[in-house]
Amino acid sequence: MAARINYFDPPSSASSESDCGETQGDFSEVFPDLEGEEERSGDFYNTPASPITVPYCPRPPSTGSQKSPRPRRQRTTSINQSYKKTATESIIRTNHRTIYTAGRPPWYNSAGQQVEPFVIGICGGSASGKTTVAQKIIEYLGVPWVTLLSMDSFYKVLNEKQHEVADRNEYNFDHPDAFDFELLVEMLQRLKEGRKVEVPIYNFVTHSREARTKTMYGANVIIFEGILTFYNPKVLSMLDMKVFVDTDADIRLCRRLKRDIEQRGRDLEGVLKQYTGMVQPSFNHYIAPTMAHADIIIPRGGENEVAIQLIVQHIHTQLQARGFKLREELAQQPVHMGQPRPDTVRLLPTTPQIRGLHTFIRNKDTPRDEFIFYSKRLIRLVIEYTLSLMPFVEKTVETPQGVFYHGKQMAANKICGVSILRAGETMEQAFQDVCKDIRIGKILIQT
Repeated sequence: MAARINYFDPPSSASSESDCGETQGDFSEVFPDLEGEEERSGDFYNTPASPITVPYCPRPPSTGSQKSPRPRRQRTTSINQSYKKTATESIIRTNHRTIYTAGRPPWYNSAGQQVEPFVIGICGGSASGKTTVAQKIIEYLGVPWVTLLSMDSFYKVLNEKQHEVADRNEYNFDHPDAFDFELLVEMLQRLKEGRKVEVPIYNFVTHSREARTKTMYGANVIIFEGILTFYNPKVLSMLDMKVFVDTDADIRLCRRLKRDIEQRGRDLEGVLKQYTGMVQPSFNHYIAPTMAHADIIIPRGGENEVAIQLIVQHIHTQLQARGFKLREELAQQPVHMGQPRPDTVRLLPTTPQIRGLHTFIRNKDTPRDEFIFYSKRLIRLVIEYTLSLMPFVEKTVETPQGVFYHGKQMAANKICGVSILRAGETMEQAFQDVCKDIRIGKILIQT
């Protein structure tokens, strides 16, 4: 049975930990190898967006003469506007992992060369189930970074006369001239290069582009779906796999009636007039002939589980060949061997304690909560070792017993931290625990 897909706006990655209960956040983002064995609690989905103030949770009263420990101070964190805009885009969450459909920055192989993503083109008639097929491919694929690009975003902006025709349901949105192929080719090429794009959002009610856009990046896999995906030769040349979704015409008509009436504010008569006069003729003249370019034809669309599984298996093979399984490759063939380590790189000294922590973290059978606990402990040791490399000066202090102690004091007057999203957030809490009232800035690197 296919895993259930939930769509939601993810909480800001800059959210700090709460002082009570479980840590708030998605540890599958911090530790991408970890596949959650248990369902997330409902508190995760209610995590507020940044900036936030961590609520104070009172500690239980202490027993005996021992004084109650001082409550931890409340912290606030903020995040830049560009990342908040990116983070609000929808992501896909299955029962086993989180999938980011806005993509991610460029990926490189073990030799430092940029790896081109695997681009899948999905074509088919209107309401044939292209989006459903794309979502199921993403779900079964199980890779964390996927870009899902729809051709519906690239309709041309209508002038006043065309608006009047569209209001009468007489404008042919299924004709090739209705799409801005020049913009489409440009953005698809940028995504293949791993660069950021601002994809327009088309409003089918007003027949215009909205002022806001959707930020996307390249990814391991780019899925491009639309009714004329195979029509433009430039787009066709960028596709590594071409899939055509073949669904019965009567089923497509029923789906289109339901979609246009419920979601796009159309009436029954207008939808039927548009379908018989433009949609079906355009399918016969422009869409159906492109089936000859398809590598795979999927009858019945998203209901054909066997065909989708075969596609997923082929994609996994291609990703392996292109070097996207970088972690396994580095573990088996450490490319740094035989090369001098830069003087600026310091390694945490290996001690029995460090090896013991690595044993817990690297063990595939380590439970989730223990993995998180020992990871945080190791991160704290890294922070403490880093502070030992700071410049110190001689310092003499007087003890309560009147004895002078000759020690050390950090030469720097102020110290701050810079967290590079997202991975840098795993070290923030340890940094705050070791350095009192430390100020931490955040950087999001966009391409």
